[in-house]
Amino acid sequence: MAPINSNNIPITELFWSLLDKADRKFSRVRDLPIYGRNRNDADLHKAFKIYTQLWKLQQEHRQKLVEAGLRRWEIGEIAARIAQLYYGQYQRTSDSSYLAEAYIFYEAILSREYFRDSSGSPAQQDMALANKQLRFLARFLIVCLVLGRREMIAKLVVLLKSMVDECKKSFQETEFKEWKHVVQEIVRFLKVDTPFMNMRPLRYSFLFDVHPDSLPIVASSYTKRNLVLRDVILSSYHNNEVKFTELTLDTFRMLQCLEWEPSGSFSMRSGADNSHFGTGTNRVNLLQDIRDHTLPPNPRKLILYRPSVTHFLMVLSTICEELPPDGIMLIYLSTAGGLALSNPVSLTSEISLDAAEKIGENFNNLELSSPVRPPHGRPTHTSIRNKESHIVGSDQQGCLWFGSRGNGGSNFIYPCDLIPFTRKPIFLVIDSDKSQAFKAGLSASNVIHGAEKGETTAVLLSPSSRPPPLTSSSEYARFQNGSQFTMFLTAPVQAFCFLIGISGMNFDRDKYDKAEKLLSFSLNEWERTLITSNGLHPVWIEVLGDPFLRRLLLRFIFCKAVLALYVPTRHQEEFLPECLPHLPDSVNPESAISQSAVMQLADFLGVTNQFVFAEGIVPSEPGTDDAGRIVSSNAQECHLSDANGS
Repeated sequence: MAPINSNNIPITELFWSLLDKADRKFSRVRDLPIYGRNRNDADLHKAFKIYTQLWKLQQEHRQKLVEAGLRRWEIGEIAARIAQLYYGQYQRTSDSSYLAEAYIFYEAILSREYFRDSSGSPAQQDMALANKQLRFLARFLIVCLVLGRREMIAKLVVLLKSMVDECKKSFQETEFKEWKHVVQEIVRFLKVDTPFMNMRPLRYSFLFDVHPDSLPIVASSYTKRNLVLRDVILSSYHNNEVKFTELTLDTFRMLQCLEWEPSGSFSMRSGADNSHFGTGTNRVNLLQDIRDHTLPPNPRKLILYRPSVTHFLMVLSTICEELPPDGIMLIYLSTAGGLALSNPVSLTSEISLDAAEKIGENFNNLELSSPVRPPHGRPTHTSIRNKESHIVGSDQQGCLWFGSRGNGGSNFIYPCDLIPFTRKPIFLVIDSDKSQAFKAGLSASNVIHGAEKGETTAVLLSPSSRPPPLTSSSEYARFQNGSQFTMFLTAPVQAFCFLIGISGMNFDRDKYDKAEKLLSFSLNEWERTLITSNGLHPVWIEVLGDPFLRRLLLRFIFCKAVLALYVPTRHQEEFLPECLPHLPDSVNPESAISQSAVMQLADFLGVTNQFVFAEGIVPSEPGTDDAGRIVSSNAQECHLSDANGS
């Protein structure tokens, strides 16, 4: 930036001019799509540059600007915009350093109470300022959820509840149903995302998972292309599912599962240090402190909540077109088949469907508008469900339903919709009661497997029915804990415990670590069996070369083995997941290695009576290779502890 006095421009005029320019740049960045690699980021870089200049200017000339009318909340608004830009860049790149930057700015805003007037009471603030503070708290909550900052989340929820209650008292003429709904969503989300679910990171962690450099190589005559997971589409929609804004519980777990667990200095601190907040012109030093250069880049991930089919296909085509030559794309679809009209968990708010989704959509676009009263006559959940019950017919039974938008055909994704994109490598995960439609289809033109246009698609299909739980109805359990299949893929030990009736409330750390190590032994055993198999399909050879996809595949094998040997679901295909192409018989549920693995974990937890094992099956014993891996992991854990002085 040029010297301030070079053109004899008063500081205040320069500041307001820059602020107006920054607002225009921010609006342009906000309207940019968050998907796609081949994009011009010039507007983004210009926005960062202007906001950095603004921040430095108000730091150096705070007193003059305050005397000229600059208010404290306006300083907070600048910091919040910078945080939003960083979060938006994380959404585009999945680079967790941007997420950490957003956290640092948001935490500084909170600690310095920029959105509080000197009076400190919402009753003495205007409505616009109250909404700014509510939007700030909600955005900060999303960043904390993705980063896993549990202590800060608890603090923010208390503040959000208190703020909404105070606003309802102070602005009685204004409805706060939408904000009440936001509070209900986060409370419900946290009731499910319990400490037991966070015993270990859902992310790929070198303290629990095999280091990529240590992955065994498949011995095969097939010429391996060394494909790497580059792009991910995560889409989920169920009636009344647990979610916060557009982040559903299932997509949240998959999002976490497909990222590297940072091991740098930032990730080791219980709270962010904002001593660097706002210093420097480009904040390069802080980014270097946060980035973990020992980790590969995260695959780019895009969350699509309740997309229209045309939008979904447009995004899919863009990502396929821009997929690097060494890339493979993962598509995760979690939704109901046909229509899910059951309503086991009713919304406690009378908020309209459109108004609730408006909040979520604005979060995704970096902007959250003030809550608005829905127009008179706007359909609610109940009226929409009644309308939809007349739309669905027999031709919608072999597809996935993403809600009601327009006519019936625009609400459904059929297996054949994905066939044109099989010209690129795809790893497809379908979590639905109609997942089997993606195996056989309703007609020859509606099949994926065998109809690919160039690349064999790796497909994981969920069971079409959920096993009967021990204490509650299956549908109720699904909405309370999310998808069981997705939980097996992202948190397999917890999924096993919930299946056998262990809630985890009294599950201590030592017991969990032991169960995690036993499962790790079994996963490594399945991996060794696969890589030495002569009948392994080339697509699985490629999958085993990527750490994220390898972990999903091995956890799938565990899931199928558990459900196949579980007494209530034994020999019942509707309760079993499937994969295409088929895996070798050496890892099927009836194999000795699979039965031994399940028996080992069941025996440790004292529930062998809930499974059926063949005669002569004994728990598998950890081999020397497994012991070596555990020693290596423990050594790395000690090294990290020493580095952090713990």
